[in-house]
Amino acid sequence: MNKVLENKLTSEHLDKIMAVGSPKMHAFVANAIELTNPDSVYVFTDSAEDMEHMRNLAKNGGGEVPLAMEGHTYHFDGFGDQARDKANTKYLLAKGASLGASLNSTDKDAATEEVRSFLKNSMVGKTMLVAFFCLGPTDSDFSISCVQVTDSPYVGHSESMLYRPGYEQFKKVGEAGDFFKFIHTEGRLENGVSADTDKRRIYMDLDENLVYSTNTQYAGNTVGLKKLALRLAINKASGEGWLAEHMFVMGAHGPGGRITYFTGAFPSACGKTSTSMLPGQTIVGDDIAYLRKKDGQMRCVNVESGIFGIIRDVNPDDDPVIHEALTKPGEVIFGNVLISDDLKPSWLGMGQDIPETGTNYSGKWHKGKTDDNGNDISPSHKNARYTLKIAALSNKDERADDPKGVPIGAIVYGGRDSDTLAPVEQAFDWTEGIIAKGASLESETTAATLGKEGVRTFNIMSNMDFVSVPLGQYIQNNLDFADGVDNPPSIFSVNYFLKNADGNYLNGMLDKVVWILWAELRVNGDVEAIKTPTGFIPLYEDLAKLFKDKLDQDYTKEQYEKQFTVRVPNLLAKIDRVEQIYRAKVDDAPQIVYDTFARIRTRLNEAKQKHGENISPSDLA
Repeated sequence: MNKVLENKLTSEHLDKIMAVGSPKMHAFVANAIELTNPDSVYVFTDSAEDMEHMRNLAKNGGGEVPLAMEGHTYHFDGFGDQARDKANTKYLLAKGASLGASLNSTDKDAATEEVRSFLKNSMVGKTMLVAFFCLGPTDSDFSISCVQVTDSPYVGHSESMLYRPGYEQFKKVGEAGDFFKFIHTEGRLENGVSADTDKRRIYMDLDENLVYSTNTQYAGNTVGLKKLALRLAINKASGEGWLAEHMFVMGAHGPGGRITYFTGAFPSACGKTSTSMLPGQTIVGDDIAYLRKKDGQMRCVNVESGIFGIIRDVNPDDDPVIHEALTKPGEVIFGNVLISDDLKPSWLGMGQDIPETGTNYSGKWHKGKTDDNGNDISPSHKNARYTLKIAALSNKDERADDPKGVPIGAIVYGGRDSDTLAPVEQAFDWTEGIIAKGASLESETTAATLGKEGVRTFNIMSNMDFVSVPLGQYIQNNLDFADGVDNPPSIFSVNYFLKNADGNYLNGMLDKVVWILWAELRVNGDVEAIKTPTGFIPLYEDLAKLFKDKLDQDYTKEQYEKQFTVRVPNLLAKIDRVEQIYRAKVDDAPQIVYDTFARIRTRLNEAKQKHGENISPSDLA
């Protein structure tokens, strides 16, 4: 092992890697060197000089190109490499092991042999980059050390923006300590993008805490510490009694300077980032959280220190804080947007006219350009992205990097729902919140993304794509997590997409600040609520005051009645729909799931007999 390192690394880089006293890490890097056969190896520390070297590698032929604005760069992925490759993202399982039919897995021995054949000699003529990062704040019970091996400076640079530096932290792992391992190659390049995407593979070995990624540049497939590490963490957490969740963390600001910390899980295009960035509130993180129990309290951290966000519709009116960060000097990577001839980025929904010519992921672009099938090529991809550090945002919460985490006051689950759930509702207790709000989460597809609107997709805790334990076990882990907690967080559902019969939204885009701030008041016992068959909803008077105070809007009783009507037939249909999914696809679902559905179904039917199918909140007050 040491011979391999000595033969390939200069004395400077050998000293760097050996200073981290982890024989397991040394063996991993040595094996990666033997497998990929790079010309040289660069080991990165936490130093400013090494981070600057990473940035320079990236923007000088390493996957990024400088833009006109100081610190800004752009990156293009290949035409067929624009999103997470779900079909080729698989768990590697030993013979006899199973995660259930709902999770994408494959035979470990065969898949390992396959992906290593793609990695074989993949770095000939290249420099292998070895970088260390930390998931969660450093020097914390939440910390997970990681080592990333890649031949892509773009990937390394992205991770240096999205995660805390981890070289010094890794020294604390020790000889026998555990850590996450990632090995990535962009593969053979043509015109700067991965050419052999038919050999794109993203494989996760849960036993070894190891991720392989090959023949891809798209960050969702290559930035191992993001959703790939989330899968490793969910598996690790399941065995250790904590939770790794697909959640934002934010500070909701109540009366008298009070801050109540919320976590929230929302599927894509359901308002997750916009909720974490609500006006007047503060952000801890927008995507992934680790939750632990400490001294009878639930606490959480943001796993990341940056944002890899969808840039579509980011504009000064709807996302003023992010828009400001994207339009001033500073470290930003724009991915798959349109670049004008004067090196300025443009994207869909940016709030101003987009140039009619430029360069994008398809090459030279002009308005009306079509692909081989005659379909219009959008100037900026619908999944175009930005990468920036949370430190660049003016609303960063003062405790965003607290190694002790922040106390959780509430958990929010939100989906896209046109006709069933109220804009905000509090679950009766932890168990019903987990089962009826989180584990029953659905979201409707949109015409813009899939061509067929209104198809409900089941997405347990908004984590369906990333769960790495059997689904029944995952639910039980969440249920058990309240054990030993003195005052478990309140659980809420929110729905920003309720519509009238004519198809118009009943909610305004900024109304979500009212729903969240009502939840903040409710958590702290400042307001009463109306009991419905499925949870607690606000009193009209409390919402009217919040609308006036926070949005300077008059909120009418008519609006309230339409939004908070209890739609009994739709709620019953939802329970039936979700229960059918559980019975068909979740072999190990705890019995309490079905018992909870039965109790809610009984309450709804009793309310229907007494009040009718569509119940006014006034009838329940």
